Parts: sequence; C-alpha cells; structure tokens
Amino acid sequence: MTLLAAENRTPGAKLMLAMLVAGLLAIPLFATYLLIFDRENQSRTAEQSIVAGWGGPQHVAAPLLVIPYRSVVTISSTENGQAVTRTNNVWRELTIAPDRADLATTLAPQQRKRSIYDAVVYQAVLSGAARYSLPDDLARLGIAQDALALDRAELRFDIGDARGLVGAPPTIRANGMRLALQPGFGGEGDKPGFHAWIDASSIAAAPVNVDFAYRLRGSQSLSLVPHGGDTRWRLTSSWPSPGFAGAFLPIDHHSAGNGFAATWRVGNLALGSPLASTAPPAADSAQVAEVDLVTPVDLYSEINRSVKYGFLFVGFTFLMFWLFDVVGGVAVATVEYLLAGAGLVLFFVMLLAFAEVIGFALAYVAAAGAIVALLTAYSAAVLGSRRRAGVVGGLLGALYGVLYVLLGLEAYSLLIGSVLLFGGLAATMWLTRRIDWQQSAA
Repeated sequence: MTLLAAENRTPGAKLMLAMLVAGLLAIPLFATYLLIFDRENQSRTAEQSIVAGWGGPQHVAAPLLVIPYRSVVTISSTENGQAVTRTNNVWRELTIAPDRADLATTLAPQQRKRSIYDAVVYQAVLSGAARYSLPDDLARLGIAQDALALDRAELRFDIGDARGLVGAPPTIRANGMRLALQPGFGGEGDKPGFHAWIDASSIAAAPVNVDFAYRLRGSQSLSLVPHGGDTRWRLTSSWPSPGFAGAFLPIDHHSAGNGFAATWRVGNLALGSPLASTAPPAADSAQVAEVDLVTPVDLYSEINRSVKYGFLFVGFTFLMFWLFDVVGGVAVATVEYLLAGAGLVLFFVMLLAFAEVIGFALAYVAAAGAIVALLTAYSAAVLGSRRRAGVVGGLLGALYGVLYVLLGLEAYSLLIGSVLLFGGLAATMWLTRRIDWQQSAA
C-alpha cells in the first residue's frame, strides 16, 4: 500500500491520514498569517508617510497664564570655618489655570490615498474663551503680591504637534486686545505649542478674559487636556464612527450616519489639581478626553481573525470527503485531500489581495465565490457525482456564510463556533454509528 493509494485502508487509518494532511496545512496557514502581518506593517508605514507633514495625533487645551515672581532664596555655607548665610533673589513662575474654560471644535475629516493605502486626517477649527483670576491664597503659596511681575506674564497654548498649525495664524485676545504670538511653549521652548506675552496687571482688580481661535491639522485622534476649574468642550464632526477614550467620557453625545456631536465637562476637583501652582504643570497623558477617528472596518484585523478559523474550513471539508469515502464508498486519495486543502488556504490569500483594493465585504464575496466554485467542480470529478459535489459546495457556502457572521459578531463568535462544532460532531457520530473501524475497504 503506497502513501497516495486509498484502497485497503481501514476507516480509522483513512481518518488519521486526513488529519495528518490537515496538520500539514498548518504550515501554509501560518505563512498566510505572516503575510497578513507583513501587509499590515506596510499599510502602517504607508499611512505614516501619508500623514507626514500633515500632523499627527493632536491634543488641545485652554491656555495657562504664567506669571513670573521674585523669590528670596537663603543659602548657607561654610567658609574658612565660619557659617555664612546669603540671600539671593531668583525668578520663579506661578502657573494659573482658568476658572472657567469653554472650547468648541469642529472636526472636518478626510481620507487621503497613496496607491492602495489610505489614511484618515482632519482639520480642526477651535475657538474658546477662558477666565483667569488671581488666587486669594497667594500667601499659602509663599508669594507676596508685590513680588509678581504681572507685566511680564505669558499665555501658553499646548498642542500635540506644531506642524499642524497651518493657514491663518491663531487669533488671541485678552480683555478685547489682540496679542502677538511667539513660537514654542514659553519657558518650555522644546514643547510644541505657542505663547503670547501679556500685561496682566489688571488681574489684581478683576479677572482677565481671554478669547482664542485657531485651526489645527492632525490625524487619527484629537484629545483635550483639561486643566481648569470648569472646562467644557463641545465637539462636532461629520465622521460617522467616533471612538471615545481617555479618562473622561462625554456627558452627552449623539451619533448618526452624517456625523456626531459630543460635550465634555471636567472640573479641577475631578482632575485633583489646584488652579494655581508654583510647580510646572505635570504632563499626564491619562488625564485627557479623547476622540479617535475609528475606521469602520479594519480589514487586516478582520482577515487576521478569519485565518484563525482556517482549520474549521479544512476540518469540515475533509470530514465531508472522509464520510463520502467510508460511508458512500467513493475512494478519496491523499493528493485529493491536499489539493482541496490548498484551495481552502488560497481563500485567505485571495481575501487579503482583493480586500486591499475593493474593500473587505466585496473581497469576501469574490474570494468565497471563487473557492466554492473551484472546489465544487473539483469534488464532482473526485467524488464522481454532481449531487455529492453539490453537497460539498453547499457545505462550503454555509461555512463561508457562518464565518462572515462570526467576524461581525465578535462577542458571540465562541458560542456560535462551539455550537457549530457540536453539530458537526453529532452528525459524524450518527453517520458513522455502524462503521466497522477495523475492517479494510474492499
């Protein structure tokens, strides 16, 4: 008996041989998984090249009012065996967050393509108003009011990526007076953003009101860094599938096919930070409200998940061939198992290739239709019957339909898959209940 011959084998030996061929198909299935991973990396690289020069993920915030102040520092040292005490005047900074901040953003997304790849970018139009007050408890901070250099104050605007500042320059007004802008984040020049010099002398008598407006380009996500007594952020966009993330979710949002609108409201009590501090503001990436421009169908994720069901296809198809062999009396050779399995593996390669060009749904229909037609025609020749081939084609069509449902119902995929396996096992037990597993085929 040769390896490729199907005659004179017991049903058990035929089953073990089919399982062996199925195990060997794990090699091309794993190679297909690596191919998907490689194409996904190429897609990410292409996406990064598309957004290069446009702007990366952005974050916005109400400006901080920074006021320099003089501080007396006492330094003790020993010189020639004598204790010497000196006092020096040094400049430090008082950072004041707004009492109230109200920001409104309109997000206009667009998809930019390069070859077969694309990336989601956006333009954000932001406007806002903020109010600043001198803290009543300066003494608790160890600062005398006459030590404040109010005429040398700065308004510092923090953004995620300064490359996104294009078009008309930002407009900043303090108490109705327009301010000149400077690049960089003031005292932290290496931090992306911009700042404006302001004479804040009036803050000693009344709050300073600041209005601002600017445009910002970015990609993937936009987030708010709240650092005020009461920060409100209203965001509207035409993007149909937003993803809300970060430490603060919107208090209200409405989504529809033509876009979404959301509102956040965050106070400094929730942030756990004071409005006035002598320490530099801590950068906490977790304390943000974030919106991700989610792509409705991540085709590489979907294809990757579908490959994990590859053995389900191979197993059910081989089981059908084996049942036709041991129950129907139609000898199926090892090579025929192998060729049918190769067609099943080829489905995932075709799905990947087509999906990158025409999208996942159409690619799935095209690849599944081609493989079902191919294996149905091949089964008609192998099994010697169009009726039997129709059973194989019907099984494959049903499997591809179930897989598509599984990919769309991620939460129930294990439940549906386990029920399907149970049904297959029960049918196999019933069909093979009278088989003599030790008897060789005639």
